[in-house]
Amino acid sequence: MAHWIEQPSPEADCAVIAEIAQAHDGSLGAAHTMIDAAAEAGCDAVKFQTHIAEAESSPHEPWRQKFSLQDETRFDYWRRMEFTEPQWHGLRDHAVERGLMFISSPFSIEAVALLTRVGVAAWKVASGEIANTPMLKAMCKTGAPVIVSTGMSDLAEIGAAVALIRGQGVPLAVLQCAASYPTAPEQAGVNLLDEFRREFGVAVGLSDHSATIFPGVIAAFLGAQVIEVHLTLTRRAFGPDVSASLTVEEMAELVRGVRYAEAMRRNPVAKNALAEDIQTMRKIFMQSVVTLRDMAAGEVLSAADLGTRKPGTGIAANRLDEMIDRRLARPVSALTPLVEDDLVPGP
Repeated sequence: MAHWIEQPSPEADCAVIAEIAQAHDGSLGAAHTMIDAAAEAGCDAVKFQTHIAEAESSPHEPWRQKFSLQDETRFDYWRRMEFTEPQWHGLRDHAVERGLMFISSPFSIEAVALLTRVGVAAWKVASGEIANTPMLKAMCKTGAPVIVSTGMSDLAEIGAAVALIRGQGVPLAVLQCAASYPTAPEQAGVNLLDEFRREFGVAVGLSDHSATIFPGVIAAFLGAQVIEVHLTLTRRAFGPDVSASLTVEEMAELVRGVRYAEAMRRNPVAKNALAEDIQTMRKIFMQSVVTLRDMAAGEVLSAADLGTRKPGTGIAANRLDEMIDRRLARPVSALTPLVEDDLVPGP
């Protein structure tokens, strides 16, 4: 599982993670449906958020934005988002059956313990939890890879988390992340991938909230090893993340774009090598020097005698001026591509 983050190399595979988060709106059936949708889109992993309201929140937690008409408080919302442990086992098993890695972001030590029993392919550290040292240590004790989002942190705070996690000897990836939903192009920050790679010497990636495929494809070309994007079944769905999500069809296009970008990055084109590969096409589409009339051996070519025509099987058209005042070694027919053997050697 961890091969794509064990080596901080831009040549490594890029894992595309479908972030389901709260898009299920507390419905177990919807959560399972989204696993199927992620698999059908060609994703490598699904990522949930595991909330235990009593362990992470209180009735005093404010709303960032009041979006739910059925939940009086944010605490009530988190409680409605909870699944039981057997339900989490079912979600994990379903993901594995569909060939997907099962990943989740815990928001409490209790959630880490629950997910440890369920089994995760990797831990995801949400942007707001990057300084939650006790929880980071609890994750690292399992030995599973850790993926860190950085949407609310500066380089110093990111560096502290990186040092802690690397000190525990587990594979690590650091993701550029913008906390704005949806993310404008000016805020995407894909330029930070190289900076993170140089600064921390770890695998890097992008947690994208732009609701487009563009940052993810660009990040893949720049060597991202992880791309995480929110998934929604429809833009008419309810929830705080819909405006920053991709539909199933868009997710499939993102996956296709990522694989295309990987192929381009791994196969840089050398222009001379390209020319050798297309010699057959050159002969068809390029032009040769020809005589415009039938000419006898011994005649001297003048500018009026010469032109260019397809195919490009003879002397190249860009050498036409060189042919002026050359003498023919043998008869040539009009519009037949000239070759060197048609000419008397010499200038």
